[in-house]
Amino acid sequence: MSVQPKLRLHFADWLAAERAADQGRTEYVDGEVFAMAGGTEAHNLICGNVLRELGNRFKGRPCYVYTSDMKVRIESANLGTYPDVMAICGERLFWDDHRDIIINPGLIVEVLSDSTEAYDRGNKFGYYRSLPSLRAYLLLSQHRVSAELFLRQPGGDWLLSTYTDPRGSIPLPAFDTALPLAEIYDKVEFAALAAATQG
Repeated sequence: MSVQPKLRLHFADWLAAERAADQGRTEYVDGEVFAMAGGTEAHNLICGNVLRELGNRFKGRPCYVYTSDMKVRIESANLGTYPDVMAICGERLFWDDHRDIIINPGLIVEVLSDSTEAYDRGNKFGYYRSLPSLRAYLLLSQHRVSAELFLRQPGGDWLLSTYTDPRGSIPLPAFDTALPLAEIYDKVEFAALAAATQG
């Protein structure tokens, strides 16, 4: 996400522009519209791997997984954004009949990048926490095998667990499954990524 807002709009105007756009996505934050940067190869591989793994585990179950083409609306924060991956088990609630905006995700996954990491950990997580449906928020590094899982507890607090063992798995109890780290990071070349950031 860029640092400077491009312009100020009402949510309905932003949404109409997003639906009409044929290139370049933006994020809507309480009237401000921010350009979204494109992802690296590692970012795309990780997102694809998570999508595939969840999709395989959801076969035959009333659970759904969505790519970053699906938007999420957070009314309380006046936010419209595109999480990297979203998942829902049970009823899906859409913003309107276009069925391109989810309002009740159960899991949101963000792959961290240098330009968005502080936002994903800070204000954006704060916005996501205001969703009553959200049970898990997963942050994935693209620089090393590292996952941070925030799980909503029965009292409403969030419990953080970290996972860095490539042989381990990330438990997702609300979805009755787990994601193996080896699968999430399949084909991600950390040495090439490190060389690119140094050069």
